[in-house]
Formats: sequence, structure tokens, C-alpha cells
Amino acid sequence: MLAAVRARGAEPAITAVAAGTPVVGLADDDLERFLARDGVRKVSARDLAPAAAAGVDGATTVAGSLVLARASRIDVLATGGIGGVHRVPPATPSAVLMVRDESADLVELARTPMIVVCAGAKSVLDLPATMERLESLGVAVVGYRVGELPGFLTSGTGISLSWRMESAAEVAAAWRVQRSLGRMQAMLVVQPPPASCALPRALVDAAVEQALEAAARANVAGAALTPWLLGRLEQETEGASLAANVALLESNAALAAEIAVEVATDVEIVRARA
Repeated sequence: MLAAVRARGAEPAITAVAAGTPVVGLADDDLERFLARDGVRKVSARDLAPAAAAGVDGATTVAGSLVLARASRIDVLATGGIGGVHRVPPATPSAVLMVRDESADLVELARTPMIVVCAGAKSVLDLPATMERLESLGVAVVGYRVGELPGFLTSGTGISLSWRMESAAEVAAAWRVQRSLGRMQAMLVVQPPPASCALPRALVDAAVEQALEAAARANVAGAALTPWLLGRLEQETEGASLAANVALLESNAALAAEIAVEVATDVEIVRARA
């Protein structure tokens, strides 16, 4: 991801909480420690202050990354897939009233003006419900050279998108108008994983169902559920989901860098006119 960003003329900066310090630009020994995953906690937006005060290592979710990037006046964020509305657990009686688990990513997207490039929401989530929440929260979802929502690991989901754009310059132009209107929501730019690594939709759906059933049996819930499901998905697909995840991360970083260059060009034009 770092190489993909630099190759397109932008500067990458990984967000994290490193030994209690919120960081935008994780590098060197800190980065190696995080990649080893030893003692690194999952840190959302709400966890940033407690994690810093406790002096721990924390890998930021999309929500946490949005907060740190916004504090550093960054306009473009690249990630794999956003969080969203969780599926109803298997074998849940229809008569049981329950609150659907929902990622803090959605709320943070609704109040953070930033371009977020991703491959859609993670495959283990309820994608139609997630799209409905994004619409209700006023978050624009733009397909990059695609007319339907990608399924994170799959090319499509059958969920149509209202907007499709063909270039980074087009995205930057839409972003400029959105900011001029005073909109505080993010703009979500979605693209499918590279065709060479995308998984068949039927394969992913079957693997997700098996992972959800296993999670219900193991009583896994809350913040631990998504990483647990993704790990289980890797097992169910014999490692193919991990390969697709790595490929889409690099692809998203590349597109984000192209958009960032266009946004920076807009800023320079404004400064020159001033």
C-alpha cells in the first residue's frame, strides 16, 4: 500500500496509536511491531483517548482512522472494507426483538468530511442494510467505474449505485462541490477487488453462512465478531479471501493516491487565485 501511494505521487501515512501516542505516519520499528500483531488492540474512535492514556498499541478501525486523519487535515483515506450493519445471527427466532449490531464506522462517516476509498463493506455484513444506513446518514456512495456495490471480496452484490464516476479528477470535482455546500459527511468511493483476485459471489456467501453459524455456536459477538468472522472466512476459502484482501488493499491505496493528487491540485489552484 505504501509503495502504491508513493508511485502515484502522494505521501502515505498509516494511522495508529503507538505506545499511547496517536500517530499519523506509523513507520520503522513501530510499523514492524504492528505487523507482527503482538499485543496490538483494535481501536475505534471512542477508544482513542483511553488507549492513549493507557499507553497501549492500537490498530485503528475506519472510525478511528477518520478521527486521526481529520485532525491532521488529510482529505483522502484508503481502507479495505468499511464496517456496517451486522447480519441477524442464524436461528434467531423472528419473534425476538433485538438491536442490530452496527459499526461505529457509519456514524463517523456521517460526521467526517473525507473521501474514503474502499471495496464496499465487509462481506460478513448485511450489505443492503448497510447501504440503507449510509443513505439515511447522508453519505454519498460513488462507484469508481462500476455501477453496483462491490462485495469486498467479490466484484458485485446486485445492489445498484446512484452514482458512477470514471476518473480521479471526476471524484475530486464532486468532492469540491460537496465541500462548497458545507456538507460534513464523507464521500465513499467504492471499487471492486482486482478481477484476478476477486472471489465468486456464491463461494463467499456460502463461506459467510458457515462462519456465522460457527460464531453463533462459539458465542462470539460485539467488537470481536468481525475479525473472528474474517479469520474464519479465510479458513473456509482456504486462504483465497486473504489473497483477495491484500490485492484490494493495494488497489484501493493506488486509487486513493490518484484522487489525493487531484484534490491537492485543486487546493493549489485555489491558493494561486487567492
